[in-house]
Amino acid sequence: MIRQALFLAIATCLPFSAPGAPPGAIIRTRLNVPDALKQGAFATDRYLNIPPGFRISLAALVPGARFMAVAPNGDILVSQPGVGQVTLLRPATNGGVPQGFTFARGLRAPHDMVFHTINGTTYIYISEKNQINRFRYVAGDTAGRDRQVIIKGLPDSSTPELHGTYAHELKNIALDSEDHLYVSIASSCNVCADDTASDPVRGAIYQYNADGTGGRLFARGLRNAEGVRFLPGTNTLWVVVNNRDQVPYPVQDSTGNYGQVFWGYVDDHPPDLFTAVRDGGNYGWPFCNSNPDQSFDHMPFDPDLDTNQDGHVDCGKMDAPTKGIPAHSAPLGLHFLRDTLFAQPYREGTVVPLHGSWDRSHKTGYKVVYFPWSASTQLPGAQIDLVTGWMDDASQNVWGRPVSAVVDKTGSLLISDDATGAIYKLTYAPVAVSAASGVAVLSPESIGSIYGANLSTQTTGADSPDWPTSLGGVQVTVQDKAGEARPAPLAYVSPAQINFEVPAGTATGSATVMLQKGSNTQNLGTIRITAAAPALFSANASGSGVAAATAVRVVAPPNVQSPVTVFTCDSSGSCKAVPILLGMDTPVYISLYGTGIRGRSSLADVSVTIGDVSAPVLYAGPQGTYPGLDQVNVALPLSLRGAGVVDVTLTVSGQSSNTAQIAVE
Repeated sequence: MIRQALFLAIATCLPFSAPGAPPGAIIRTRLNVPDALKQGAFATDRYLNIPPGFRISLAALVPGARFMAVAPNGDILVSQPGVGQVTLLRPATNGGVPQGFTFARGLRAPHDMVFHTINGTTYIYISEKNQINRFRYVAGDTAGRDRQVIIKGLPDSSTPELHGTYAHELKNIALDSEDHLYVSIASSCNVCADDTASDPVRGAIYQYNADGTGGRLFARGLRNAEGVRFLPGTNTLWVVVNNRDQVPYPVQDSTGNYGQVFWGYVDDHPPDLFTAVRDGGNYGWPFCNSNPDQSFDHMPFDPDLDTNQDGHVDCGKMDAPTKGIPAHSAPLGLHFLRDTLFAQPYREGTVVPLHGSWDRSHKTGYKVVYFPWSASTQLPGAQIDLVTGWMDDASQNVWGRPVSAVVDKTGSLLISDDATGAIYKLTYAPVAVSAASGVAVLSPESIGSIYGANLSTQTTGADSPDWPTSLGGVQVTVQDKAGEARPAPLAYVSPAQINFEVPAGTATGSATVMLQKGSNTQNLGTIRITAAAPALFSANASGSGVAAATAVRVVAPPNVQSPVTVFTCDSSGSCKAVPILLGMDTPVYISLYGTGIRGRSSLADVSVTIGDVSAPVLYAGPQGTYPGLDQVNVALPLSLRGAGVVDVTLTVSGQSSNTAQIAVE
């Protein structure tokens, strides 16, 4: 039976997310456009697809908006390479349209921007196509001051050997915690070996001191690394890369297509890239192309027939990129969400805007995607859609092209679009979320949490497992899409939080949540109800970290069970995993606790992955004591021995939970 301490954590838990696969862009919604911005592309209604619990609005119009940077005081800088300037947006105090200022003008294709503080002085670094600038920044500045050109003579279309043509001359930059500056110098062409022998090497990243001195080649073989950012808390550089076009078929097989360029191959080859970059690394371009046919993870290489048909460059010696993105998606921005105020269910991941394809028979991209992040492996998971709708899949009509994304000081995600000149604001404002994961999807009989202000005048919890429908002077009613209104059992109420069970029988789809306090009834808004909404509780009641789990070891014969400690918590509530010892003759069975799991007709609908190993599921259903609390029993595979801290993910009817962890010695 689950321990009382765990139930108390569940009854009052705050929902924070864990990596995994939170819901993607499944809700079609009308873009909220202020009257002052109803012009151009936004003179008529526009619709985008976003995850449950979010809303999206048009925040500003900045023609040709590309990359953005958030100033320490919350101002937003937006680069406009087409007009040679950087615009500063100052958010309005009343939430209206921001005020705009010209921060810098007369620049040559300004692109990427990074704020960085050195010895108490804050700088804003701004890349131009031929040089890197830095301006001293003082909070509140609306125009750049004390400009320094710290790197000159970077290659652009004026470089003599390029004869006025440079396909990817915009520069991207990043700075690490040791005050090193990194500059992406992209390729001048689609595929050309000359770039590998140029000075500086093109299709490469260079490292400099923060003042622009001491430049050296850091990594190469990266055709066009646009998003260039460091994983927060580390000096590990990550990039997204636009890969080559019109690639010939590289396999001599019975198809007879060897050396041919045709849509059936070009459509999906080579993939664009999302990869960590090491010092001295070589990632293949232009001699070796990643092959995504088996997986987007750590893909093998094929020799490029345009530059390496004879195999004189050994592709086996190249650095395999971490992850692929569908070919020709054109990833531009890259933003890590950790250390930001963005929505908790998504905070451990990464967002990448995809500018969209031209070299494909059926267009792809034109959206913002999200990669969950594994705490144990420090690697991205499978790509999911975060915002879509700029392209109509059926007609292939496109009206917007996302470029970059940043999180502002309010915790909203800002997305730039250079086709419409838009800055969109994606805000998480759910009516209710899973009490286990913080995700804004619930299922009948699952445990949910409502957050707000003045929800109740009292703070109290249910005094027995038989949760009442009236508690602390409030009632919650859930009215489903069929019009049936049902009272919700209540576990906990306070002025800022209500934990409840979604009433049994609630129909799937959109449901309205009503809050009654005395004679007053308030419509809180709508929630999304699905048949399954699996979520795992964590021991620290945060939805991440070590799983809220119990375990037993079975000694056979005589089938004696003994408890196994899965975690310990200190007086502050901080919990850590206790390594579980697996023995050949003493199997260990673990019980995971969550919600949104029950109601399955067969265990075939339920799977548990522990450290990338499928674990046999023995039971999945109600825990039996507390409303809405579910339990999943699994046998720990012996192949996990020595694995250390591993991720645990539950999938029910194709829906994945948040990810928790256990430890195995």
